[in-house]
Amino acid sequence: MLDLLPDLFDQYPEQLDLADPAFTDYGKNTIFYGEIVTVSCFEDNSKVKELLATDGTNKVLVVDGKGSMNRALLGDLIAENAVKHNWQAVVINGCIRDAGTIATLAIAVKALGCNPIKTEKLGVGDINMVVSFAGLDFIPGWTIYGDANGLAVSESKLISSDSQANYSRNMI
Repeated sequence: MLDLLPDLFDQYPEQLDLADPAFTDYGKNTIFYGEIVTVSCFEDNSKVKELLATDGTNKVLVVDGKGSMNRALLGDLIAENAVKHNWQAVVINGCIRDAGTIATLAIAVKALGCNPIKTEKLGVGDINMVVSFAGLDFIPGWTIYGDANGLAVSESKLISSDSQANYSRNMI
């Protein structure tokens, strides 16, 4: 399986909303979907680090970094922790760093770009609130889908357990 969104849009065009095409794929995995968990922060990745150290099974962290290109909200150590805790993906309205290492990790990562400068850790940010960017509202508890074609969201999960096993096998 190399594509997810075209099949979903063929089957469920009225149930999906497509994000504006602003993101680059950085992780080893490019196909993902899961329950949306959100963080809203500006140039401080404390809450990103905190959440990615918790169980992320069947979840995707959506980070609204306010589009800042000044500092990276995800680096290799935090991404490795996300893999360890079974997160499906991280989507960042902002930057990552350590792109070479992240490209080797079994997780999907989409971001606006890269910046080698880390953030300050001030403990600032909000968890699980609705965040809006790329022409979409990302609502905690909804489902997000991603592949090389882009990002989409739906209020309910559109992939059955049988299909999930298929996609999971093909993501490894």
